Amino acid sequence: MMILLLPILIPLLVAFVFWLRPLFAGTWRRSPGWFVWSALLLLVATGVTYLVGSLAGASLDPEEACNNAGQTYDRDYRRANFDEYTQWFPLHDKCNAGYDLVPAWVNPTLVVLPAVALVCLAYAIRLAVTRSRTEKKGTS
Repeated sequence: MMILLLPILIPLLVAFVFWLRPLFAGTWRRSPGWFVWSALLLLVATGVTYLVGSLAGASLDPEEACNNAGQTYDRDYRRANFDEYTQWFPLHDKCNAGYDLVPAWVNPTLVVLPAVALVCLAYAIRLAVTRSRTEKKGTS
């Protein structure tokens, strides 16, 4: 499993190292690029979180996944709530009315990470506009 993730993890690790350099240098507060990279990393983290949630209890047989989790499989509940586990958001893969195979942290994370990415992008735009206005005043 780890070998399959290496093509994803190595570029993320390199991006993370480049993202950390302005933090240690103290230049991140004035850098629109740092906030854009932060937003991109947050969006990648959102995608990874969605993948984790989508593949939670990943099995072609949901009854087997529920039994592996130590829960009873309620076929009637799944039939009655078919729309619940086939929708894109919020992610659910319930074995019965009381147990969900998707971890509880996935859906809130899928809301918070894109929201923080949007704030980062807005602040990067603000910094870029402020910088361009300051440069125009300095040249005239």
